[in-house]
Amino acid sequence: MVRQLILNGNPMEEIVGFSRAVRVGNFVCIGGTAPVDSDGKTIGIGSASIQAERCFDIISDALEKAGSGWENVVRTRLLLINIEDWKEMVNVRARYCRLSKPVDTIM
Repeated sequence: MVRQLILNGNPMEEIVGFSRAVRVGNFVCIGGTAPVDSDGKTIGIGSASIQAERCFDIISDALEKAGSGWENVVRTRLLLINIEDWKEMVNVRARYCRLSKPVDTIM
């Protein structure tokens, strides 16, 4: 079976040996995503919505590179430091997931 690695240039890919996503057959698995720029530096500190937007953009890029899209996503997980930020996060998530309605966990 063909295994396609989806990389995005994050410096940690080579340092620790991971892929942003891996596609095998019809399945695409995307790793947990942090709000980092192309140098691996955290962006949007203090703004849950800016950080969420960056994470969803990174995931969108990985889905596209894998030949997929948000219409095929079946599960999301939102990990929050402050649960009070849930509304900002789900508002960003809704822009990507409203139509496909994947299952979700917020922690």
